[in-house]
Amino acid sequence: MHHKHNANKVEFILDKEPVKRVQKIISKFGNNLSILVLNNTARTANDAANSLNCDVGAIVKSLLFKVEESFLICLVAGDKRCSLKKLKKILNKSDICMASANEVKENTGFSIGGVSPVGHIKKLDILIDQSLNRFKNVFAAAGHPNCIFKINYNELIKITKGSEREISE
Repeated sequence: MHHKHNANKVEFILDKEPVKRVQKIISKFGNNLSILVLNNTARTANDAANSLNCDVGAIVKSLLFKVEESFLICLVAGDKRCSLKKLKKILNKSDICMASANEVKENTGFSIGGVSPVGHIKKLDILIDQSLNRFKNVFAAAGHPNCIFKINYNELIKITKGSEREISE
C-alpha cells in the first residue's frame, strides 16, 4: 500500500510545471538525461549529496545574483561559496548581491531549493564555477527540492551556454 502512495507522489512532483519545464529542455538536449525524484529533499547541497551518495562538491548550486538592475545565475560547486569579490572583478560592477526569494521566483520561475541551471522563465546570463570541473558528472536541481538531474560537466556548459569562470572560494 505504502509503495503505491510513493509512486503517486513521484508522479505528482514530476507533473509540476517547473519540473516539466526542466524536463522539456534536458530531453531535447539529450535522451540520456532524466530527472530523478529523491525520497528526501535535496534542498541543500549536503542533503542532496547524502541522498545521492556523492561528493558534496558535485552538487551544482544555482544561485541568482542581482547585478545593479539585472540578474545573473552562478552555478557553484556544493562545497564552495560564490565569491562576491571575484564576481565584482569579473563583471566590473560594484553593486552585486544575492537575489531575494521573490526575485528568484520572478526571474527563474523556480522556488529557492529547486532552482535549476536551465529552464529559467527570463533570459539570464550564466557563470559556471570552474571548480566543478573536478567532477566528470555533476547533479543539479530540476525545478523542485526533491528533483535532480545528473549531467556531465562539459554538457552542463553546453546546455546552459554558460561561461566558465573562477567565481568560488
